[in-house]
Amino acid sequence: MGAFATPAVANELKKRRKQVLFVWLDGGMSQLESWDPKPNTTFGGPFRAIPTSVPGIHISELLPDTAKQMHRLALVRSVSTQDNSHSAGVDRIQRGDPKNRGVTYPYFGSAVAKLLGPGDGGLPPYVWVKPGNGGFIYKDAGFLGPQYGALALGDGKPPENLVRPPDLPAEADAARNELRKLADKRYAAGRRTELTEANSFAFDTADQLQRQLDLFDSAKLPAKDRDRYGTHDLGRHMLLARRLLEAGVTFVKVTSYGWDTHGDHFNGTASLHPKFDRPFAAIVQDLADRGMLDDVLVIVAAEFGRTPRINGHLGRDHWPEAWSVCMAGRGIKPGVAAGKTNALGTDVATEPHDIGHLFHTWYAALGIDAAAKHFYNAGQPLPIAHEEMHPVKEVLA
Repeated sequence: MGAFATPAVANELKKRRKQVLFVWLDGGMSQLESWDPKPNTTFGGPFRAIPTSVPGIHISELLPDTAKQMHRLALVRSVSTQDNSHSAGVDRIQRGDPKNRGVTYPYFGSAVAKLLGPGDGGLPPYVWVKPGNGGFIYKDAGFLGPQYGALALGDGKPPENLVRPPDLPAEADAARNELRKLADKRYAAGRRTELTEANSFAFDTADQLQRQLDLFDSAKLPAKDRDRYGTHDLGRHMLLARRLLEAGVTFVKVTSYGWDTHGDHFNGTASLHPKFDRPFAAIVQDLADRGMLDDVLVIVAAEFGRTPRINGHLGRDHWPEAWSVCMAGRGIKPGVAAGKTNALGTDVATEPHDIGHLFHTWYAALGIDAAAKHFYNAGQPLPIAHEEMHPVKEVLA
């Protein structure tokens, strides 16, 4: 074993857990105003393409801070999926669209939570930071069972009624929890374990969150951090995501809504894209500075892109045929752009990549062989990704 037998090295290796930051731009970010601009073309729009920190790779002028991080990023510009409706696209992209087996597959966050497990900090393995209401979103887990659902932090706040009432002493609370565990054990006898385990998991999660309430107090952070990320929703939520990753959460999803720009698209993107650009560049830089980027897989995705053709309302509609995904970090080759679209951005000009290819890519980046690994549902082995697809090798380190 040599040097690897020393306690210091062993502890360091233990700390280096694989994690995921999944940024979901709900509604569909326009690839033409972000990762794959087509300036001075029929459908290119008014915005310029600017050089990045990687010679030869240009992205939209609406992402100037991200352009400076391109040497850490990888783009797949040849994404071609099938569903152009939100209701179908959101589920299909986040579940990876394996072959129909008559079961509901888990979202990527739940799948990773199952495959990689929780971190050492006692927090749940899958945390979702989003605007609006929070709570425990069990449906994300599909056939894996509710234990692998998402703990959603509405507006980045801890769940309601989390804090122990001031008139309940800590000793009495601990005694009640011990009694609850005994009751759970008795109730579990002869019942389906996935249901009883999920119930216990919810209580255990609440207990751990009570111990780490400082995670949600951004006032304790340096003012320069809050300014770098921005005080808008996505900025605050991305900063919380960084803290959750630092605390050891395996999978952190951050959702931003409002990207469905069917009308007044160009004014809309001029407002939306800078709100993404600033905190995304900040978190990539921070993960790199903290030595975490080698272990955190970063993904930016949506349910589809936007149409090259501009509609009568000066908007771009849904376009799954040719769009882009951005990645960085764990297992990803930095500073590359794989695949390309044609001159007008209307179709993929190289090998098209469906969501199944991306799932294989993400699993490979996490060190998981999707061709060999299976989930099990009532004893039935189920592939974790589409069997007929393969990783996008150009973006894998």
